[in-house]
Amino acid sequence: MQTYLLLGADGGPYRSGTQGRWGGHRGSKIYGRLDCPAALRTIARGGYVAHRVFFADEVTAVAAGFRPCATCCEDRYRQWQTARENGRRRTP
Repeated sequence: MQTYLLLGADGGPYRSGTQGRWGGHRGSKIYGRLDCPAALRTIARGGYVAHRVFFADEVTAVAAGFRPCATCCEDRYRQWQTARENGRRRTP
């Protein structure tokens, strides 16, 4: 049986019999769809692959501290950005 290495909500790796449905970049802590045009362009140029991680679902990616991609998850990214900006305004 083939297994896949995914990241869990705690950010730690684990083996799964099910392939990840979301991809991410460990360094920039961004997650997005596996067919994301921005990620695919970067991969085609030879970048990104060494730091690529996978998640079973979007909830797990968020719990692991990753933010949505501005290209393939534009609506979620805008919500994340607004929440982040609102949090900054509350900080003394």
